Amino acid sequence: MGASSLLGLGVIAIFLSGTLAGRAAAPDPGKYPLRVFVFRFANRAASGREPKHPQDMKDYTSGMGQGDLFENGAPLGFQFTYSCIVDMRSSVGYETFPARWKKKGKTLEILLSELKKADNVDTCEMQADFTPGQVYIWKNGGVAAEPAEKLKAWMVKHQFDPENGAEEPMLKAGDTETESSDPLRAPE
Repeated sequence: MGASSLLGLGVIAIFLSGTLAGRAAAPDPGKYPLRVFVFRFANRAASGREPKHPQDMKDYTSGMGQGDLFENGAPLGFQFTYSCIVDMRSSVGYETFPARWKKKGKTLEILLSELKKADNVDTCEMQADFTPGQVYIWKNGGVAAEPAEKLKAWMVKHQFDPENGAEEPMLKAGDTETESSDPLRAPE
C-alpha cells in the first residue's frame, strides 16, 4: 500500500471518528425522565465584554425565571437561575422540557432545542429554589403562586401527565372550564 493510500485511509478514519464522537455527544432524551414547564425567564444583561471563543462559539446565556417541575406525578413550583449555551425559552402551550437531576433537590439539567432547529438539542443547567407545597400558574394575566394540590387536581381531572407523554389536557363533554381558569395556558 502506498503512502497516499495510507494517508487517505487515515483521513477517512479521522472523519468517521469525529462524526461518531459528535453523535455520541448528543444528549439522550431517555435519560431525562422529569418534565419542566417554564413560565417566564429573564436573561442577565451582557457583561459588555466580547466573547473570546475559538471559531465564534456562542457565549453562555444566563438569567433567572419561574417554572414547575413534574416528578412522580406531582407538580412542584420553583424559581431558578440558569446557564445555557442554547437560548432559554418559555414553554409554549402545554410544552414541557425533558429534565433530570444533576444534584437532587438543587440542580436540574433540561434539554432545550434551538428555535427552528428542533434537531439541535443541548443541555441547560438550572439552580432550583423550591417552594414546598406551591406551584406557579397563569392567573389574571400574570404568574401567581398557588397550592400544589390545586394544579394536581386539575391534572387529574384533565388527564395531564407530561412525564408519561400526556401533554395535552383532555376536556370531557359538557366541561364548562374557560381558558381563564386553565392554570397552564398563557394569557393572550
